[in-house]
Amino acid sequence: MKYNHSLSIAVLFALAVNTGFAQTKPKPSPKNKPVAASSTLKPDDLLPVDPAVIIGKLPNGLTYYIRKNTEPKNRAELYLVNKAGSVLENDAQQGLAHFTEHMAFKGTRDFPKKELINYLEKSGVKFGADLNAYTSFDETVFQLPLPTDSAKIFETGFNILANWAGYVSFDTDQIESERGVVLEESRLRGKNAQERISRIIYPIIFNNSRYAERIPIGKEDILKTFNPETIKSFYHDWYRPDLQAVVAVGDFDPKRVEELIKQDFSALKNPPTERPRTKYNVAMSPGTEVKIVTDKELPYTIAEIIVKHPATPVKTKEDYIRSMRTNLFNSMLNARIGELTQKADPPFLYGAASMGGFLGGLNAFTSIAVAKPGELQKAITTIVDETERARKFGFTQTELDRAKQAGLTSMQNAYKEKDKTKSVNFVGEYQQNFLKGDAIPGIDFEYNFYKRNIDQITLIEINALAGKFISTQGRDIIVEAPDKEKDKLPTEQTLLAWVNDAGKDVTAYVDNVSKSPLLAKVPTGSKIVSSTSDKAIGITTLTLGNGVKVILKPTDFKNDQILFGSYSWGGTSLASDADFTSANMAADIFNSSGIEDMTEIQLDKMLTGKNVTISPFINETAQGITGSSSPKDMETAFQLIYLYYTQPRKDPDIWQSNVTQIKASLANRGLDPQSVYADTAAAVMSNYNFRRMQTTVEQLNHASLDKAYAFYQDRFADASSTTFTITGSFDPEKIKPFIEEYLGGLPSTNRKENYKNLNIHPPVGQITKTVYKGIGDKSTVQLSFTGNYDYNEANNVQMDALGAILQFRMLDRLRQKESGVYSPGVRASYSKLPNGRYNVVIYFGCAPANVDKLIAAAMDEINKIKQNGPEATDIQKFVAEQTREIEVQVRENTFWQGYLTRTAQYQEDPDAVLNKTKDLNMVTAQTVKETANKYLSDNLIKLILLPEKK
Repeated sequence: MKYNHSLSIAVLFALAVNTGFAQTKPKPSPKNKPVAASSTLKPDDLLPVDPAVIIGKLPNGLTYYIRKNTEPKNRAELYLVNKAGSVLENDAQQGLAHFTEHMAFKGTRDFPKKELINYLEKSGVKFGADLNAYTSFDETVFQLPLPTDSAKIFETGFNILANWAGYVSFDTDQIESERGVVLEESRLRGKNAQERISRIIYPIIFNNSRYAERIPIGKEDILKTFNPETIKSFYHDWYRPDLQAVVAVGDFDPKRVEELIKQDFSALKNPPTERPRTKYNVAMSPGTEVKIVTDKELPYTIAEIIVKHPATPVKTKEDYIRSMRTNLFNSMLNARIGELTQKADPPFLYGAASMGGFLGGLNAFTSIAVAKPGELQKAITTIVDETERARKFGFTQTELDRAKQAGLTSMQNAYKEKDKTKSVNFVGEYQQNFLKGDAIPGIDFEYNFYKRNIDQITLIEINALAGKFISTQGRDIIVEAPDKEKDKLPTEQTLLAWVNDAGKDVTAYVDNVSKSPLLAKVPTGSKIVSSTSDKAIGITTLTLGNGVKVILKPTDFKNDQILFGSYSWGGTSLASDADFTSANMAADIFNSSGIEDMTEIQLDKMLTGKNVTISPFINETAQGITGSSSPKDMETAFQLIYLYYTQPRKDPDIWQSNVTQIKASLANRGLDPQSVYADTAAAVMSNYNFRRMQTTVEQLNHASLDKAYAFYQDRFADASSTTFTITGSFDPEKIKPFIEEYLGGLPSTNRKENYKNLNIHPPVGQITKTVYKGIGDKSTVQLSFTGNYDYNEANNVQMDALGAILQFRMLDRLRQKESGVYSPGVRASYSKLPNGRYNVVIYFGCAPANVDKLIAAAMDEINKIKQNGPEATDIQKFVAEQTREIEVQVRENTFWQGYLTRTAQYQEDPDAVLNKTKDLNMVTAQTVKETANKYLSDNLIKLILLPEKK
């Protein structure tokens, strides 16, 4: 369960980053697609409704959306959407919209107490990961993914949604036990710099509206003391069918689903006297508000300029046109801003500007700059310079052409994958249709409409937008900074002057593109010298004349996706200690430096409209590439692979830019308690080996581009021992010529290298490390059991079971019984190379006063398993969850790509995947007990974060 701060700092970042599409390689999705333009459209020309969706309304007012979709197979997504969020709370109910969401999992008419969670977990649905909900200002949404190959489980799902909608029990004992959980959620997500700053700036950016007064998590004193009748009153008033919708998308019979909705939801009744559902808005404020806020623990200086505008839902074709223009504008503006970060001395650590959704009936043009220490003026004036440059001079035709091409590619991707789109991707569209009235025309309409109208958008139309978006009215200028930077910060009057004076001397943007071909000379390749097939799992392994091996796994899981990966042994383990920092930075540097004589900016522009991304990597033991493409752009992917192996570009500006930004991020890293804790944990868990610890300024000062370049070249100089894995939508016969030409053309010197085993392991024995950092009343605990491990399938399935069962036990004990944590986690991991090692980690956040008690409770649960073994129901839940997970995994390209690469690295039989479900039968109470006693004993490291001592 979670509450949603619709405008936290993190969300502002997401808004700025995600609204454009020029700087990212888009993924197929029915959401966030650009729209078309046509000067002949009428303002009232409504968008159609996707005919694949059944939309209905029961006599009691409940709305429902039903869509048949077969990805994933035998699965469905069921959602209950309520137009009830924190803005509807009265003064005594602050936080109870979110608390109501929690109580839906703590007992209903047909599922008392914990019966609901137990039932679903036994059915293979994971609590938290699958079964979840969120509460925001305006809505509360419950999600329930279910298998459809069991009619009983699937049909019970609708009864569960109906129980949430109208039959939550609110048992007093369950309310009391959940108080602690909700307070711990508040502690986990809050009591930090972001929360403290948000409480100050919300009244400004929300203009003292209802939204500023109704933060979803609520008030701590109310959460501790409210009367059960108060929360029941909220539920009675606002959880009613005329404010609710059921969304069902999945592999099922739509007619049967409609029958189930009518059967389970028709009995729900609205209150005899309904309270009006007020639609709250954020009023537009005249002029500009300026606020500078500091906090002791904030590690960055962040400037935000928010210009608010009235929002309208996308209902008509003209609305769609307007949205399309906005997306093009955003993408071009952020492409320009992105170029600035590639300078040797970038003006900011991060920058973005875009027009997008806000809150309370408003949109906002938001500009964000994260300044380097002491360089706020430079950051904020640079970001304003770019928006002013767009306002004064507009964009170029070549920029617009590329943005259109990127939009068309994104639309084509979504269209090609329309029968392979996952059900969950459709849910959000229908949810927004219910909540805001946004149209749901469907990908068939959108794609064809886009193709017909894209060329009608003109440069004049786009260039007019900046003048509309940028304004001194309804504007907020916010700066958030560390306390230690106070003496370097301007006054509010000076800050306003910086913004108002910026952009006066800007000149028109020059679009620098390369006319060179991506690959000037096609390599002389080598032929396939051997080929073996494994028909059991549908793979073919090729060996080329230069020694390169290629594993091919053609699939029909996606229509427009091919995944690429390669590895050969070596990695940074072969770098000397003196050269390690340079070597460790090498892959990131040359991944962002372009190719040969082409800069990264020029390369990105050249690749516009292509659905392809290739990135080199160098980790501790290996080097290689990862990436993806569409079948259409497959050859471009092979060319990029060849170029990253043979013609990396040495760019001093990119090197200096990276070094500058890393140093700037380190300057105030020690202010953030979680960063200090994470750095300490990394140090302890590596036994203080600097290769696993946070990079220091001194190490950066001894690193160099020349060393990084030499190391990169050496790591990719010999492909003779490289194995490639290619998975996805391709014809093996059609891909072979590219493999022979480009992969067969990679250099080969037959060095037969291997990685160096550095033997970097956690220390042995019982160790406790406590970090005292932070002013908030919050702690973090991590318990790590580590040691040597005999890696094999029999042991692995037992370790998986132990990890899952520990998760069940920790959730039941620490959350449900102790009410001391919100979201305890367990991670059981193991590896074969360079050594057989395991690591079982239990982690949670809690009140400092409860640290010892909760550690003792966690250890008590471990001892129970070691002494008595797990409960039968826990094994049943593990087997159910794993079975369901495997069913979905084997239909995903990403699973096969990772699995085939790992089995090649570990020299394992890939056919073992066929027995994954069968292997679950090896798990018994006795085997889990033996595994716990073997691995949860000798070596335990406790890492604890506590507030600073006063």
